[in-house]
Amino acid sequence: MNKKNLLARKVNKDQELKKSALLSDRDLFLNLRTSMQGLSEEDAQSRLEEYGPNEVSAQKPTPGILLFLHAFKDPFVYVLALLAIVSLATNDVEAAVVMTIMILASVLITFIQEYRSQKASIELKEMIENTAAITRNGETKEIPMDEVVPGDILTLATGDMIPADAVLIWTKDLFVNQSSLTGESMPVEKYLREIREVTEETTALDLTNLVFMGTDVLSGQGKAIILKTGQQTFFGDIAKNATTKRGKTSFDIGLAKVSKLLLRMVLVLFPLVFLINGLTKGDWSSAFFFAIAVAVGLTPEMLPMIVSSNLAKGALTLSKHKVIVKELASIQNLGSMDVLCTDKTGTITEDRVVLVQHLDPLGNENEQVLDLAFMNSSYQTGWKNLMDIAVINFFEEQQRHLPYQTVKKIDEIPFDFSRRRLTVVMKADDHQLMITKGAVEEMASVCKYVEINGETMELTPEIRQELQAVNEKMNRQGMRAITVAVRRDAHDEAIYSTEDEKDMTLVGFMGFLDPAKASAKPAIKSLQQHGVAVKVLTGDNAIVAQKVCQDVGIPVDSFILGNQVDQMSEEELQQAAETTNLFAKLNPMQKSRIIEALQTKGHTVGFMGDGINDAPALRKADVGISVDTAADITKDASSIILLEKSLGVLENGVIEGRRVFSNMMKYIKITISSNFGNVFSILVASAFLPFLPMLSIQLLLQNLIYDIAQLTIPWDNVDEEELSVPTKWETRGLLKFTVCIGPISSIFDLLTFWIMWSVFGANTVGMQNLFQTGWFMVGLTTQSLVVLMVRTKKIPFIQSRPAPQVFISSLLAVVAGAVVVLSPLAAQFDFVSLPNTYWLWYIGIVIAYMIATQLGKVLYIKLAKEWI
Repeated sequence: MNKKNLLARKVNKDQELKKSALLSDRDLFLNLRTSMQGLSEEDAQSRLEEYGPNEVSAQKPTPGILLFLHAFKDPFVYVLALLAIVSLATNDVEAAVVMTIMILASVLITFIQEYRSQKASIELKEMIENTAAITRNGETKEIPMDEVVPGDILTLATGDMIPADAVLIWTKDLFVNQSSLTGESMPVEKYLREIREVTEETTALDLTNLVFMGTDVLSGQGKAIILKTGQQTFFGDIAKNATTKRGKTSFDIGLAKVSKLLLRMVLVLFPLVFLINGLTKGDWSSAFFFAIAVAVGLTPEMLPMIVSSNLAKGALTLSKHKVIVKELASIQNLGSMDVLCTDKTGTITEDRVVLVQHLDPLGNENEQVLDLAFMNSSYQTGWKNLMDIAVINFFEEQQRHLPYQTVKKIDEIPFDFSRRRLTVVMKADDHQLMITKGAVEEMASVCKYVEINGETMELTPEIRQELQAVNEKMNRQGMRAITVAVRRDAHDEAIYSTEDEKDMTLVGFMGFLDPAKASAKPAIKSLQQHGVAVKVLTGDNAIVAQKVCQDVGIPVDSFILGNQVDQMSEEELQQAAETTNLFAKLNPMQKSRIIEALQTKGHTVGFMGDGINDAPALRKADVGISVDTAADITKDASSIILLEKSLGVLENGVIEGRRVFSNMMKYIKITISSNFGNVFSILVASAFLPFLPMLSIQLLLQNLIYDIAQLTIPWDNVDEEELSVPTKWETRGLLKFTVCIGPISSIFDLLTFWIMWSVFGANTVGMQNLFQTGWFMVGLTTQSLVVLMVRTKKIPFIQSRPAPQVFISSLLAVVAGAVVVLSPLAAQFDFVSLPNTYWLWYIGIVIAYMIATQLGKVLYIKLAKEWI
């Protein structure tokens, strides 16, 4: 289904739910052909066949054999496989065997890592495997959730998981946790609303008489009629998008670009080498095998293995830093990420409600407000919501004591949704205190007086404006405000009713906040310093989110709401996504659209979230990041799972991702440029030599020794400067590097040719083995040691030292070549003994090459303004 159809379906679904929410009970029963007695079993069975089981999409584990076969889907594996097949078809068995071993080693490393990751994280728990209380034929009983159908009458109680999208027809103190869908940490009050017009800005999730699959009941009771089940629910849409295959990430696109560049180089140089040698030497068979060897030499054979081992090592390192990698490619995507989109709740905030202010009517801190609020929260016998708990905790943490000798509760008026306030009546010393706290708007209607600096006065319009200003200031600071009022000695009796909630004295406000984590600000600052822009995508209130962003150092000059996102064209959204750091009141599909808009503008986008509502965005992002405590469907959609919900932990992942990428690019750039230089030398030599400058088996041996030595690259040190900015695949930079640095080796190859030809007389077909042996040693040594020179933009060994593994493996490569040439093995490869004076020339050429490479590197950096 294309994007427009999906968006249209989403809008239609929202409109249908809103229409149902505004219907009277009678119309609901008529439309759904049901009654308070529920459906008959026959009708329920018929609807089950019509609508299908109440189930949503879930990603199934991939069989091991398919995972193994999928590991072959690598562009470099294709290149190697093609060359191996050609070699085998032309009886060059040794080359075919070597390349096959390389392919299998790479595939096995990838398969083992992905198989382990899947085994640990892909098992998705069914969220609807429990039962629901459904009334059928007048009898209420528990039935499996997957058997619930539209028209069923659902009974809700504390702790119940809501099995489908439904409209409420009766409630009593019903609180629902909708954070899995909206991202808001506060419980949502659910109650029957008056039939009134709903604006376009109002979404189905905003309506208080609708409940949704994937949410749960925190307290209270209710009855509802099931409207939508299975894939037709809000949760169903999210699950479907969360379990679709992830699109191509920046890693996939970058690797594909490099492979295309390599293929073009092979397709150009292979026939060129073949034709030049065939025409000049007359031996077309030898020319063909030599051209195959050149093509193999031009291809970084070990790249699949280098990439896999780099990523596997990165995954192991990250696991020690509380970061679990599900998809190996996501490590590199972490390194190239330049935009991190994150949910607010629990990621940059603590995901809890705390009391931060207790103010008098003028906005000054006041202890009496705290005392009265504590008595109200502590002595009420109903369900204590998060704000009540926050008040009690704050009071106890302050080690305060009530300013009364004796305190005794004498009555209570419970909270209800029409009043939106709670009253507790206390006998404090010799006075009755009727203490009420509640929503600012509802409390304003029952307050006639205000207490300022110990003086009680009438609430005039002027004072009400001042109160409103204090309330608005608290809202701008991201706080949720409630009002505290008192009525002293209302009457002598110990029985109170809602009629007594009048002529009250407003004493002040309580301000609550989901505070920013202490670790969030330094982590965000570090990410920004490392070139990663942090944007907040939340379903929460914009004012609250804006304050949190300001607290953690995310610049927010303006914000965009979800309904505004829906009204934007793709081009408008792309522009807005570039310049806006806060998007609020978003639904899951809107988050996905914003991420896609950023990707279209060339950004590598990460998304961090833990709610069910975040799953589609996690799947859409180049790298989806979740936590181990997230919903199963959310972890299923993620490619990175954090064992600690902290941006600080994520920062370690970003740095490791860049280290992995830097080491991969070292191998790619150094190997391709070096091989390009060798091929260029071969083209020149082939034009005037009466024999091949090196036999195909010798060229393959040289490449094999060099590539084995490069297996230590994943352990190399990386300069801090290379970790400070996002890393991206740039084939243009790769080609420029290859063309500029590669020919340096060709200069010394040509120098070696001249020395072997002129000084040592290797200028006839009979002396070709001496020529080939001499160039083999120079070529292998310079190719192995040049890694130590160009692995850093700094001065080697002085400003930047290689890892011991890299240094030792480079030396061992030279030793291995010398052992082959100086031992009885030499005859197997048509090598001959070299004159003693050769080694002096050899040392001089190698030293001169190292110096020339360093000078060329400095000049390249100065002109190109870049390095690896």
